[in-house]
Amino acid sequence: MVISESSLRELLSQVQKPGRYAGGEWGATRKDWDNSAIKFVLAYPDLYEIGMSNLGLSILYEIVNKQPHMLAERAYAPWQDMALALEQATLPLFSLESRHALIDFDVIGFSLQHELNYTNLLSMLQLSQIPLLASERDARHPLVIAGGSGCYNPEPMADFIDAFVIGDGEEVLIELLNATAEGRRCGLRGAQLLGKLVGIPGIYIPALYQPTYFSTGALSEFVPVSSNAPLPIRKRIVPMLEAAPTHPVVATMDIVHDRAAVEIMRGCSRGCRFCQAGIIYRPIRERPVEQVIKVVDQLLENTGHQEVALVSLSSSDHSGIQPIIDAVLVRHADEGVSLSLPSLRIDSFSIELAEKLHTGRKTGFTFAPEAGSQRLRDVINKGVTEDDLLRAAEAVFRHGWQRVKLYFMIGLPTETDEDIVEIARLAASILELGRKIRGRMVEVSVTVSTFVPKPHTPFQWAPLLDQAIINHRQELLRSRMPKRGIKLSWSDWDATWLEALISRGDRRLGPVILRAWQLGTRFDAWQECFKPELWRQALSDTGINGDWYTTRSRDQEEILPWAHIDAGVSEKFLWREYERALIGALSPDCREECHNCGILKNYTEELDVARELAGSTRPWGCP
Repeated sequence: MVISESSLRELLSQVQKPGRYAGGEWGATRKDWDNSAIKFVLAYPDLYEIGMSNLGLSILYEIVNKQPHMLAERAYAPWQDMALALEQATLPLFSLESRHALIDFDVIGFSLQHELNYTNLLSMLQLSQIPLLASERDARHPLVIAGGSGCYNPEPMADFIDAFVIGDGEEVLIELLNATAEGRRCGLRGAQLLGKLVGIPGIYIPALYQPTYFSTGALSEFVPVSSNAPLPIRKRIVPMLEAAPTHPVVATMDIVHDRAAVEIMRGCSRGCRFCQAGIIYRPIRERPVEQVIKVVDQLLENTGHQEVALVSLSSSDHSGIQPIIDAVLVRHADEGVSLSLPSLRIDSFSIELAEKLHTGRKTGFTFAPEAGSQRLRDVINKGVTEDDLLRAAEAVFRHGWQRVKLYFMIGLPTETDEDIVEIARLAASILELGRKIRGRMVEVSVTVSTFVPKPHTPFQWAPLLDQAIINHRQELLRSRMPKRGIKLSWSDWDATWLEALISRGDRRLGPVILRAWQLGTRFDAWQECFKPELWRQALSDTGINGDWYTTRSRDQEEILPWAHIDAGVSEKFLWREYERALIGALSPDCREECHNCGILKNYTEELDVARELAGSTRPWGCP
């Protein structure tokens, strides 16, 4: 089914922001529907403004559409007004490019980036007239897959997803789509089609595995029910960063990050113990300097943007960051082009780098000390000192910037009240330094998030701190923070609790998620929509004790719900880092000393390919 022009006009007349659904953007790819062997829709379970800012989706969109026999289109979660309009008109959710109903596609690929978006995925399926449960779909329905960081613990969403893509998607997605196209040509549907996908490395099909539990509630066993289902499921990586979107879709309305972006590096060598991304995106892969410059040139020409973000987990750690900045600013000196580095390491930031960025449009700078005291920064292996932060802040203020944003966490393992007081003292020191250099116009904002122990990190065995302790420490911080000159914000407890519940959960949470959606949970990441009482009711209705997942410590012997997903890093390494954290022992940067985390051993073949392509013995930045 294709939504007609008249139906689209009627729908758009009923919504506040029709640009979310109108399509027709510059750079969007329109391919011949009838002559495409496989039709794929990238579905993002949040608003257009959020999904259009996701670089990963932009990469996959361009990769798939470069395949002559494949078609990729986009769909985003409709806001409440559009969802109501679709239901009242009995029309299905549709793609932006061709306005085909999502149910008409061969494969729907959801991006799971944040646990508070999961019920939106169910809404998109329901609006697409597709059964929510994978077990209730048949040959008439598209294959529903998911990828993204949320898939490193896929179990809470296992009831709803036919197949998960674990790891980097650039290569495995094409393999999956090719296998699906071949299977459909052979008349395969449903379980037969899924069977054809089993042999693809990095594909996890929940229906082929069965968990069992002890009477205590802990996972007893996780076993395949098919002889050819792999265990564990090892993540996919691309050995070199080659694909980069140079013709991205340009939004027709304001979006969260309204700028061009190029991924300059994937992975991080720093080893922060709280950071899931630092584990799951290992090993480090740098995009060569010449390639970054070329991509920036193409992005500026093809989009009309005047700001380019150099994206990575730690952009200033790229070995060629200064040559990149030099070249881009010189080549585009007369165009008013500015560069932004969304993620800066405090200790690698330099006065010289500040001077280079100063030649473009001024923006604020964000630093993430994460903890106020040096003791706690050592626990989390942050690897920076207060002097590092003060030197970086001084460079920012002296070169014309007046805004600094600081990110901290509370609820970290071994944390005490004294560590919280140190956050206030450090923020006050930054404010005082800025005023000394720039005067009273300085802006310092402090964002304090509550720490959630995530899967595949050294802290995965630690509990979410009790709400009463978090409330106490938030109040302590408020009382010690300077009354003027600093804007303080903190995360909502209920949102933190829900994130912890889902991210640390197992397959038994599937009925909880379904029940919460049935009760009306939508857009949980949006404060005005979030209804935590419905989640608690869903837990009660399904007989699940949420505290068992959130505030309970786990020992080394327990089988974790995500243990069957192999992120390439050994559990032995993670436990060793957890023990080092508890005594405040630092672990050096991976570029300086290999910690035998397992990533090089597990990906020897890919490493050899990367070495050959790069002509280097250290293409991943490992020692």
